[in-house]
Amino acid sequence: MTVWFIGAGPGAPDLLTIRGRDAIARCPVCLYAGSLVPEAVVAHAPDGAIVMDTAPMTLDEIIAEMEKAHAAGHDVARVHSGDPSLYGAIGEQIRRLDALGIDFEIVPGVPAYAAAAALLKRELTLPDVSQTVILTRTAMKATAMPNAEDLDTLGRSGATLAIHLSVRNLKHVCETLTPHYGADCPVAVVYRASWPDEQVVEGTLSDIRQKLRAAKITRTALILVGSVLAPDEFRDSALYDPDHVHVLRPRRKGDAL
Repeated sequence: MTVWFIGAGPGAPDLLTIRGRDAIARCPVCLYAGSLVPEAVVAHAPDGAIVMDTAPMTLDEIIAEMEKAHAAGHDVARVHSGDPSLYGAIGEQIRRLDALGIDFEIVPGVPAYAAAAALLKRELTLPDVSQTVILTRTAMKATAMPNAEDLDTLGRSGATLAIHLSVRNLKHVCETLTPHYGADCPVAVVYRASWPDEQVVEGTLSDIRQKLRAAKITRTALILVGSVLAPDEFRDSALYDPDHVHVLRPRRKGDAL
């Protein structure tokens, strides 16, 4: 018996990986985060499968269902939104499963920030603009930020920021990042990327709050901050430069040295 932690992707059912789909299709028990995973994803469960929305359940209740399946010898599809390695709360489930001696596997999924970048038609790493993407969140009612992971510290890097679970904390985000990025730094707030009701609000650190209030977006949104969202100019990558020689594109006879 195995518990399969499966990344369902950002929302669109066809962004579920083939591996994830096949794992769901062979599990007699499917536990999914119904607030963020569409029913079309868990529709791949086999006929007669037990399919449960875990949104109203506690950790103890979820683990109890896994123990029950383990006793019956039934594999479990534990379906999370996006990629389960990011804010998926699988660490605490894994700790419980290890203590119970229950085997598990992890199937990665398309993360929300990748779906947001695709919707915006942007590359998040551009030469001479940003070569780093920081995935983070801010402290509100949930877990406090540990170590030196506060937004002010991270903002000093000037990197592209993908800020999760923080749309209700946008005032703090803008006030903290403006000294590092400038008031005119581009910002995009992406609501439910890849869902039928997806929405994008674009602006700058100086005006994004007003625009977001007008759009009435208060949850399930990712904040992207950085010059890569509206670059004035950037050089071409060295990857395809004719002077960039590597093992798959060696220097050809007659090329100038």
